[in-house]
Amino acid sequence: MSGLLAGKRLLITGVITDASIAFSAAKIAQEQGATVVLTGFGRLSLVERIAKRLPEPAPVIELDVTNPEQLAGLADKVREHVDGLDGVVHSIGFAPQTCLGGGFLDAPWEDVATALNVSTFSYKSLATACLPLMPNGGSIVGLTFDATSAWPVYDWMGVAKAGLESASRYLALHLGKQGIRSNLVAAGPLRTMAAKSIPGFEQFEDAWAERSPLGWDLYDTAAAGKAICALLSDWFPATTGEIVHVDGGYHAIGA
Repeated sequence: MSGLLAGKRLLITGVITDASIAFSAAKIAQEQGATVVLTGFGRLSLVERIAKRLPEPAPVIELDVTNPEQLAGLADKVREHVDGLDGVVHSIGFAPQTCLGGGFLDAPWEDVATALNVSTFSYKSLATACLPLMPNGGSIVGLTFDATSAWPVYDWMGVAKAGLESASRYLALHLGKQGIRSNLVAAGPLRTMAAKSIPGFEQFEDAWAERSPLGWDLYDTAAAGKAICALLSDWFPATTGEIVHVDGGYHAIGA
């Protein structure tokens, strides 16, 4: 077996369709020699069907990252397929419609709390649930949408992503002694299922393609998938608490 991730055992969340960033990460990881286990939430049969489109069909474990019982049992479920983990991909986010599309001032706390629980706190929850599987260290990688600015229509999801970016730095701090790295990939706007759920998100698209020094392909999830796999590999042994931008360079260009 050869490849950047040869022999690595990975748990990847967030595969919903084959247009998902997580799907690209899983596909590239397998092509680079990794063994992949997926998690799914809700329509598990849909995730299982998508998993069969990978180069090697991957097993799917049911996981609701807000369910303490499922988190507590995750390690045992993973051990049914692999004897441990070298890497974990967090590709999970959700906000009720009241929290998006311009509703920032009116969104009730109950809905905001849901967004923060699923999109932010779950990063820590998933990491700690996987700790028993990572006695020799490893890499945890999450996905963000650059939270250094306030984006129109992104509203409370933007706040949740800012929290995610901070949570990743704190995981880097607290898990470093165990040899576990925590990093994020900040992808530009992509035509994924998540983007389609945000009212008015398409207004980013034209500006991104025009302003990005490298240009921007709204359908190219492979670029983010490659960055995820690179961070999961042994080629970033001393990098943690970092955010790698995969956005065509948009973040580097002034208004």
